[in-house]
Parts: sequence; structure tokens; C-alpha cells
Amino acid sequence: MLINYFKTAGRNILKSKGYSALNILGLATGMAITLLIGLWVYYEYSYDRFLPDYQLIYRVRSNYNMDGNIDTEGSTPTKLADLLRAQFPDIEYVSETDWFGNHGLKVADKKLYNSGGQVQADFLKLFQFGLLRGNAATVLNDPYSIVLTESTAKALFGNEDPINKTVRFDNKNDLVVTGVLKDLPANSSFRFHFLVPFSYYELTTPWVKRMRTLPFGSGNAFQQFVKLKPGASYAQVASRIKNIEKGENDLNAKNTELILQPIKDWNLYTDYKNGKEAGGFVDYVRMFGIIGLLVLAIACINFVNLTTARSEKRAREVGIRKVLGSERSSLIVQFLVESFMMVFFAFLLSIVFVQLTLPAFNTLTGESISLPFLNGFFWLLMAGCVCVTAIAAGSRPAFYLSSFKPVTVLKGTLHIGKVATFPRKVLVILQFSCSIALIISTIIVYQQIQYSRNRPTGYNLNRLMMTGMSEDLIHNYTALKNELLEKGIATTVTMASVPATDIYLHDDIDNWPGKKTGERMSLGVVWVNKDYFKTLGMKLEKGTDFDAVSDKATVILNEAAVKRLNLKEPLNQTFKYDTTRRIIGVVKDALMQSPFSPADPTMFLYDYDPSPESVVMYRLSPRITTQDAIAKLGPIFNKYNPSYPFNYQFEDASYAEKFNFEILVGKLAGTFAGLAIFISCLGLFGLAAYMAEQRNKEIGIRKVLGASVSQIWLLLTGDFIVLVLISCAIASPIALYFLQHWLQNYNYRIIIGPWVFIAAAIVAVVITVVTISFQAIKAAIANPVKTLRTE
Repeated sequence: MLINYFKTAGRNILKSKGYSALNILGLATGMAITLLIGLWVYYEYSYDRFLPDYQLIYRVRSNYNMDGNIDTEGSTPTKLADLLRAQFPDIEYVSETDWFGNHGLKVADKKLYNSGGQVQADFLKLFQFGLLRGNAATVLNDPYSIVLTESTAKALFGNEDPINKTVRFDNKNDLVVTGVLKDLPANSSFRFHFLVPFSYYELTTPWVKRMRTLPFGSGNAFQQFVKLKPGASYAQVASRIKNIEKGENDLNAKNTELILQPIKDWNLYTDYKNGKEAGGFVDYVRMFGIIGLLVLAIACINFVNLTTARSEKRAREVGIRKVLGSERSSLIVQFLVESFMMVFFAFLLSIVFVQLTLPAFNTLTGESISLPFLNGFFWLLMAGCVCVTAIAAGSRPAFYLSSFKPVTVLKGTLHIGKVATFPRKVLVILQFSCSIALIISTIIVYQQIQYSRNRPTGYNLNRLMMTGMSEDLIHNYTALKNELLEKGIATTVTMASVPATDIYLHDDIDNWPGKKTGERMSLGVVWVNKDYFKTLGMKLEKGTDFDAVSDKATVILNEAAVKRLNLKEPLNQTFKYDTTRRIIGVVKDALMQSPFSPADPTMFLYDYDPSPESVVMYRLSPRITTQDAIAKLGPIFNKYNPSYPFNYQFEDASYAEKFNFEILVGKLAGTFAGLAIFISCLGLFGLAAYMAEQRNKEIGIRKVLGASVSQIWLLLTGDFIVLVLISCAIASPIALYFLQHWLQNYNYRIIIGPWVFIAAAIVAVVITVVTISFQAIKAAIANPVKTLRTE
């Protein structure tokens, strides 16, 4: 019997090839989108879960109470690692880390300039990434050791065994290779090419030594990771770590509360409010998950509408089957089998679609997602999804068609009235409401991105280049600067602790005017050299530049810092940082971090000891092309920095990268909106074709009575246009509600105007008219003589 069901279903699918193709194509597109989004959602949730015992690994974060406002940061107080080891027996491993900048690696004539980390000895016991060579318990014990990733080791040593060989590090010291790590998976929150012991960092970096002299609660520059012992209570450790010993005389530290963030949340929960996780990237993952289900629902609605719309074609078949003894239950099974076959064919086609689009999708998202063909659970899950989709899409047609009475059908008195067409119209409205909401979302996301892009940045990034520092560049900086200026390649050159578009360090100040007892204040810290503000195009609002004073114990604040400190007359006021600092100037705010938020309160300090984490910045002369400048810069940098490959970055490109996530959201929303509209239009096209076919006789009579082509066109398209306009009215307030909530994430945001909804409505109506017009005009220009004679 079951075989007969499949045979009959196959014949019916082949009998209506056009409608079957529309149904399968619509379902396949919807299933492909849902599968693609599902793979992406799973991938994002899988971050860092490949690590053994990931449930026991946490990052320590700091909640800073700034006069009632709680700010959560990833950097933690100095000396925290030692306290955690001493006071928390439930913690198995602790590792203090730092991930600033790139470093130079050299072996013979092979030179690399890659990112890496400075980590304490327990790091590879805490994070078991997988050592190919070496022992995790000892590879980081010697300060002058280094652990390389597999690809880095191959780039430096080829196929030779790198163990116990030396790597020239920052052209300063020779480090011995003690271990080789597997390359990190793409779904790891860490990105590094090598690891060096934190003890090496302490021995060779002056500012790190200085941090070790500060009291607990000050000098928040490093990141701490902990792993609990099996069976340890997270709740107990988390409650105790809040009140870790801070020192009776350190009022700033008393306003600091430490919290633990599980490793499984690092990728997803990036936003904090009042010291607690408040979403972040996870909001977008959930949003696109919902979009995927909505697109699948739109595809299922197409199936339901097209199947029930052709009910009259199947009515006589149902009547005859019932007369010959078929039970309603057997008819329901027959129609569900047809639905299952259609969904199965659509699923196979969707797999093809996903496999073809995955490379482009990975390029767009920057991920490495693939179909898990060898994963049995994946196919079991897909089988369940096919069955659920088949039942969801086929239930209404099955129960509706099987309900026809044979007497009514065979007499030819069956009429599909408003009661039957009303659910179809509701489903069309639901379809287009979802699609129009996506169109509105795409427009708003694009507007927000453009609005932030056009926001004044406070500096001039045009033709401003940056190169990472090294020991050679530090020693040869003056000669390098002079040659760049003398040869007319650059107009200004400077050196700083950070690039123009970032701030690496936030640190406490003390004894500022008006400080309240126990009040804590943290500012961004940027160490600069001569011509810094001139090179970046930042403008002094008050006071003088560092060049005009001989006193090195001075500081320049930006406007945001003056506002945070509540200084009405900031010039010549003092506060304590590393020493007592006198304010000599106020510079206009510049967007050195997020372009969507207010400028970060920042202090600029002069006369510092540069390190390899520092950068040299230079503005290209307008009299030289960018291509020629790069060609000339290479030999100059190679002369003064022979141990490193010439590396550079345009600061405007670095600033543009800050919009990557919002651009990704906009592109994904736009793509899915377009595909949702496409699926909806497939359904409209099929419904329009069916309506034209059903009303052939009516159209013929109207033409004989003098109706024009435009009148016939309006007759067939009017109902659909009304449904789309109703969809606009439903989608607009819903989209407005959610988009206003989304915009609250940005301090600098647009105001949603009415034209967005009008534009979305116009787009939807135009798409609808174009989709339906082919069938409407085809029916309107048909010869009425042939139509009426056929009838």
C-alpha cells in the first residue's frame, strides 16, 4: 500500500510539472537559507567548546564602580594571579596573559611579523590546545623559551625539527623553541602564532616591571584566566572572588569587583550592563536564527497556498476515491506522502544550494563553515527537519482536500468560496509582512552605518600610515624620520604607544581636583612623541602641545576626560598617575575606539620608553602617489629595520574595519530579505497563474464586452496589491519596535523617519506588480474566442 502511495504521489507531481517546480524551488530556497543560518548559529555557539574541560575555564573580568556607574573591562588588577593561587584552593590553574601587538621572528633569512601572546607557565595546562611537540607542564618554564604553532614552525624551519633551535625574537634575544602547537581551530577565541613566557616579558619590558611595583587594584593591563578543579563549585568561587583581599589603604581597589565569565560565553556575550552579562553578539545570532525559521515558514506557506489553490483540480479525484471506498485517513496519508516527497526533493536541492553558496557565505562572514557530511547526528537531525517540514507544509492541504464530499464534487457543484480563500489571503499577508520587515531592517542598518561613517572623527586618517615598532626601529627612529621627511615621502612622522584607531590601556589616576573619598577614575592612556597631534590632524582646544614645554611631567587631556573629571578650568591642574602630572592642554575628542560611542576619556603622555608594541605613524606627502610611496618606503624601512619584513597599514582602513560587524549584519539582512521576497514572489506567481486559469471564461466575457487590457490587468492584480499594503501596515510598527530597541545599543544613532516605511511599501508593491503582471497581461491579451470556445 505504501508503495502505491509513492507511485501515485510521483504521478501527481509529474502531472503538474510547473506547479511542482515552483513548490520545490520555493521550499528548497527556504530550506537552504534555514540550513545555512543553522550551520552558522551552531558554529558561533561552538566557539571554544573543542577544549577539554571547557566547562571549568573562566576569564576574570573587573567591574569598576565609577561614581555609581559600573564599567566592566577585560583587564584585571596587577598581582591578581598570585592572590588567586594563594587564596583559592578550588582553582587548579591560573595564567596571566598579555596579547599586545605583533612581534618579529627571525631564523636565518626567514623573517615573520606575527601576533602572539605572553603567558604564564600554566597557560597550556589550562588551555589544552594540543601540543605536537613538547610537554605542557614545562614548555613555558624558561623565560627564554618560545612555543610556535605548527604553521609558524613550518614557515621558519621548513620540514626540520624546530625543538631546541633558536628564534631571534624582536631582534633582541634568542629564544629556544620548546614546543609546537597544533594550529588553532577557526572557532577559537584566541588568535596567535606563538607564545612566550610572561617571565620573559617581565625581564625585558620596563613598563611591565613598573606595573609589578603598583599596589593591588592599580595597573589594570593584563588578562587573567582560571580553571577550576573538577567538582569545584563555581558559585562559591564566584562569590568569594568578589571580595578578594584588596588592601586597606587602596580606596580605588575597594571599588573594584571581580567576576568570572565562562569560556562558552566569550564569543557570544560581549556586552555588560551594571556588571552583568547583557547580550552582545548572541542577540544577532538569535535574531538570524529567527529569520531562518521565518524564511522556512514563508516557503511552507507557499506550499500550502499553491496546493489548496489547486484544490478544484484534485476535487474530482478525491470524490472518485471516496466512492470507490477510500477512507478519509488513507487520503490524508496520500497527500502527506506527496508532501513528504516534495519536501525530500526540495531538501536534496537545498543541500546543493548550500554547498554552492558556502564559499561566498564564508567569505562574507569570515568564518570556516562546512557541511558535516560524515556526521551521523547531522543527517538524523536533517531527517527530523524534513519530516517536521513535510507535516507542517502538508497538513492543511491534506485535511482540506480530504474533506470534500463526493456527492458535491461529482455533481460539479463544489465552489471554493471566501471561506476557503480567506486563510490563503492571511498566509500571503503573513509572508509579505515578514519580507517587508526584513526590507525595512536592511534600510535602517544601512542608514545607521552611513550615519556613523559620516560622523566627524576628530582626526584626519587620509593617507596616514602605520608600521609596528621593533628594537631596530626604536634605535633608528630619528634617522628614519629625517629620511622620510627629507625625501618628501612623508609630511610628518611620529611615534606612539598605540595606533591612531585604538587604545590598549586604561589605568587609574588619583588625587585629581574634586576627588571624593573612595571615588575611582580610569582614563585611556596614550604615550606619544613629538608631532603626534600634528601627524594625526588632532586640534588643540586649549593650552599648548608638548613641544612648547620642557617639563616632561605634563599631560594633555581630551575633552571627554575633562568632562569626566568635571574640570571647569583644566589648565595647570594636577593629578597623580605614575607621577604628579600637570595639565598643559586640552585636545578635541577623536574616535580612537568605537565609532558608535562617545569618545573615550583619554590622557596623552610624553617622553616614554617605546617598546616593540609601539607604532610609528607617518602621513604621506600629497606630491607622491600611494603606489610610489609604498615602493620607496620598503627599502628605507629595510635599511633601518633589517630583521623584519616591511609591514604597514593604512589607518583609514583600520577605522573602516570597526564597521565590519554592522556591515555583515546589513549584508546578511539584505540577502535574506531578498531571498524571502523571492520565495514569496514564487508563491504569488503560482497563485496569479492559477487565478488567471480559473477566471479564463470570465476574462473572455469581459473582453467581449469591451474590457481593456489595463482593466483586466487591474482586475487580476488589485487583490494582491491590497494584501501587500495590509502587510506593510502590519510589518511597519513591528519593525519599528524592534529596530528602535536595536538602535539603543548605539550612543550615536539615527532617528527613524516615515520615509523608510513608505520606501519599503513602494518596493514591495513594485515587486508584487512585476511578479503578477506576466500572468495578468498574458491572460488579458489572450484571444477570447479561443478561451470561450475551449470552455
